[in-house]
Amino acid sequence: MIYNSIKHILPEFRFEGQYRAVEELTSGNINNTYHLTYDNRGKTVHYTLQHINQFVFKEPDKVMENILMVTMHLRDDLVRDGIDPHRHVLELISTRAGGVMLRDAAGDYWRAYRYIDNAVPYDTLEKPRHYYEIGRAFGEFQRRLRTFPAHQLNETIPNFHNTTRRFYAFVAAIAEDRVGRAGALEEEIEFFFERRKMMNEIVRRLKSGELPLRVTHNDTKSNNVLIDQTTDEAICVIDLDTVMPGSSLYDFGDAVRFGASAAAEDEEDLSKIHLDMEKYRLFTEGFLRETNGFLTEAEIGLLPLGVKVITCELAMRFLTDYIDGDRYFKVNSPTHNLVRAHAQMQLLRDIEAKEEDMYRVLFDIIREGA
Repeated sequence: MIYNSIKHILPEFRFEGQYRAVEELTSGNINNTYHLTYDNRGKTVHYTLQHINQFVFKEPDKVMENILMVTMHLRDDLVRDGIDPHRHVLELISTRAGGVMLRDAAGDYWRAYRYIDNAVPYDTLEKPRHYYEIGRAFGEFQRRLRTFPAHQLNETIPNFHNTTRRFYAFVAAIAEDRVGRAGALEEEIEFFFERRKMMNEIVRRLKSGELPLRVTHNDTKSNNVLIDQTTDEAICVIDLDTVMPGSSLYDFGDAVRFGASAAAEDEEDLSKIHLDMEKYRLFTEGFLRETNGFLTEAEIGLLPLGVKVITCELAMRFLTDYIDGDRYFKVNSPTHNLVRAHAQMQLLRDIEAKEEDMYRVLFDIIREGA
């Protein structure tokens, strides 16, 4: 029973009212997440409770420091624009001790947010407008954080998008082959060796200063944006664990990789997987509406590179985790990470075939004054 696994945690947070129910939310790959229902003098109040994955996040205090700084900045920026922040930015619930994170007797870390009602994070977007709204939401996220000094943020996962380091980790996993899977993956391994130079392009440009360092979300899947069920507008970016210094190309690339794919991230039938150019266009329109004006010419001109790099990087990460014994991503079968890797590899092949079209669409939107 879910309640028995969290009942010792609930009294430690400043939840209002009496506990009524819990539901585990299973869409995330990293943390365990629970939707709590409380009754506060006849009024139903909802919260989100999360158990932080310490294998992924080695220093949870740094994760929470980033989240607190970023949400405070977003809240202040919204208020300056005359917008009520209540439904537009995550609100942390404090512990009884006055912090924003709890460490229990077993050494596990927990945090809680006020639940935003009448809003949904879609794994699969239901309407064309949603693609535009997702792009606009992540663009607004970067716009409102453009004045935040990115260097003040902690690297919650060091070298998260350092594809050079990711490649070295991939090579090390192959060499160690801790569960005996690498020997059957010759074609997959060669796929990433062939794209090694391309994967390093954003890292190289950040180091040279060609691309500026920005506050980036680094996990810009469509299900990390809440869509208001009444207005169909994107209202809040969620899942801020990986907010770190980075490149705008990372956020754009990952959002397109996930949201504009014609199939799920772990689709087994490779014939179903391709980049949907209409979804790409809608997302790009929304993103540029919010970012065109403060992103540099170099950033805007290289946005499709972000799609290639992040798709290739994630495919390689899935394969690395498969070779390493499935230690990072949650899996529902022994071959789940391999299926994910194959799916992303197929998506990348299609992205490479459509790269010229992606640039054409991007520059058409710019000329039209998005």
